[in-house]
Amino acid sequence: MPTPSHLKNPLYFDFRAARRVPETHAWPGLHEHPVVDGGEGGAEDAVPVVDVGASDAAARVARAAEQWGAFLLVGHGVPASLLSRVEERIARMFALPASEKMRAVRGPGESCGYGSPPISSFFSKFMWSEGYTFSPSSLRSELRRLWPKSGDDYLLFCDVMEEFHKEMRRLADELLVLFLRALGLTGEEVAGVEAERRIAETMTATMHLNWYPRCPDPRRALGLIAHTDSGFFTFVLQSLVPGLQLFRRGPDRWVAVPAVPGAFVVNVGDLFHILTNGRFHSVYHRAVVNRDRDRISLGYFLGPPPNVKVAPLPEAVPAGRSPAYRAVTWPEYMAVRKKAFTTGGSALKMVSTDAAAAAAAEHDDVAADVHA
Repeated sequence: MPTPSHLKNPLYFDFRAARRVPETHAWPGLHEHPVVDGGEGGAEDAVPVVDVGASDAAARVARAAEQWGAFLLVGHGVPASLLSRVEERIARMFALPASEKMRAVRGPGESCGYGSPPISSFFSKFMWSEGYTFSPSSLRSELRRLWPKSGDDYLLFCDVMEEFHKEMRRLADELLVLFLRALGLTGEEVAGVEAERRIAETMTATMHLNWYPRCPDPRRALGLIAHTDSGFFTFVLQSLVPGLQLFRRGPDRWVAVPAVPGAFVVNVGDLFHILTNGRFHSVYHRAVVNRDRDRISLGYFLGPPPNVKVAPLPEAVPAGRSPAYRAVTWPEYMAVRKKAFTTGGSALKMVSTDAAAAAAAEHDDVAADVHA
């Protein structure tokens, strides 16, 4: 795959007008590993499904997080009508004229705004997608960049996203408890961890909206480069156009995640990998594009406040062993991750303890392979 280059985002690229994939957006090496079906008929490659309300939910989360680093979440209680309105508002936003979207373009050093995926700055090729990132806490002020005169579209967008954020914060707290129970903690121990670490109380949220336009030659283009998420865990809401793929070992292959109506995809992130001492591993994933249909997705990212050190929970470290990872803040980890992207290394290996380097090698090899 292309090597990091730190190129700045290009000027607006009109995907709708493209009749071919230009070399600037053509990625080599996309088909080095086969793609297999992750639906129910996929046998061992069927993406795990977790029903939040099921009696065995914690056990299913444990198996999925240990074996996959991801799963489909159903029974979560977020109304289907709300999800439909969220998708509609995202589609209307990306359908705005280029001149209006460019008013909100992300500037150098900015984390919020409109543009290519933030990760794209590390690669010499560009991705077949547009995105918009914002913090729910500053939603209304951020979106005035896109709609400076306010208006109905602005108000409807903000109202829907605030309603969605409220539902997702509730769900994030529920899922955090499930994750801790999946580690084998009792209800009392879960409460003790929260009292000491205040994970749920202090978790921060970021929303990233994605639009993957239909592509004249999807075998040459890529919607989103293979990567892991950096935070605790991510909820992905995707439209009914498949495109998300998960990387698995033995043999190496990409698993196509089915587009299940009303389901969220949950991805374990690197900081949760650290928090659980590597028991729940982060997952490499990518987004491919479609020749005939646009695809929309929304990533709802959860992580710690910037000043909080994340270290393995004592409950996750086997008796008689040392933690596999050193404590890091999110900004510290992002600096390590930046170095990893520029050198082709693994950020998790860079923050592992010496004793854990060998144990972490299998995960690190995945990083080398998918970025090769």
